[in-house]
Amino acid sequence: MRLTTPHRRLLGWASVLCVAALIAQRASSSRTNGSSARSVSEAASAFLAALNTEQRAKAVLPFNDDERLNWHFVPRARKGISLKEMTPAQQKAALALLQAGLSAQGYRKAETIRQLELILREREGGNLSRDPERFYVTVFGAPSNTGVWGWRYEGHHISLNWTIINGRVIADSPQFFGANPARVGSGPMQGTRTLAAEEDLGRVLVKSLDEAQRAEAVLSDRAPADILTGAQREAALQEDKGISYTRLRKEQQGMLLALIRQHASAQPPQLAEQRLTKIRKAGLDSVKFAWMGGTEPGQGHYYRIQGRTFLIEYDNTQNDANHIHTVWRDFKGDFGTDLLAEHYKASPHSHPPATK
Repeated sequence: MRLTTPHRRLLGWASVLCVAALIAQRASSSRTNGSSARSVSEAASAFLAALNTEQRAKAVLPFNDDERLNWHFVPRARKGISLKEMTPAQQKAALALLQAGLSAQGYRKAETIRQLELILREREGGNLSRDPERFYVTVFGAPSNTGVWGWRYEGHHISLNWTIINGRVIADSPQFFGANPARVGSGPMQGTRTLAAEEDLGRVLVKSLDEAQRAEAVLSDRAPADILTGAQREAALQEDKGISYTRLRKEQQGMLLALIRQHASAQPPQLAEQRLTKIRKAGLDSVKFAWMGGTEPGQGHYYRIQGRTFLIEYDNTQNDANHIHTVWRDFKGDFGTDLLAEHYKASPHSHPPATK
């Protein structure tokens, strides 16, 4: 397919994203995974110190509590402590923890999603359950540079989960971001597109495919109603369908890598690069891109990117294709399950006691 001017513009955007990410990675080369984890541990300790005894009892659960795996992205009550239950100073400490856990881009994304609740409240006639303070922080175990602990930030359209061992982040998934509306049509936030790159880069890739490539990549002209894995605790391998990385032209391979990097870059640069290194080690030849639905703005659509170790799902079908769900899953690494097993095998004395 011959690229039109808008396609070239988006391809240029993909190149800019790759270069910007590389610059950020190099600029942060002195910040290792360990230093990032220490920043998070310090921010988590400061947050917990800002709470009173009763609040800390709500905010902290044992590391091996079943709740650690009980993630979701719908508007519901969570275990942990909500922003609504905090004073302004405590909220500031909670958001400082979130900033420490994410890249600058990821933090802006999370905060914009939170503010979209006000648009939903107005749209739904003052529905108070749409609340930008109904987001929860939950700490599992004791923040430390030694031992095992984790934490979660979760609310409507956000679920972010981290697992830390001996001062290193070993897992940063499941990672879920959603946006409703995907494009704000009116009011103070008019024009806001929280997940614009995730949508646009996927579309320009599928529209760059020639007829033979499309026959492999486009599985259906109808998109599923939501991401297929939902909020399962363990990500299920999807059908091995779609166009493989090796079947793409060089510039299309760059688009696909830019799209993967966009989803990864919500995490700090060193963690995002850790994800990409893992994908490369597993083999880019196994990575496939699959599309379902229409290819024009306003048409319901879905894509997934799947390799041996990971799955990215994106769906935009609800509310007249103006409601996005995205998720990053690691088949063996969600919640750190694979590395935790290795850690406990090597250091059985460090296994936390069973929860009663």
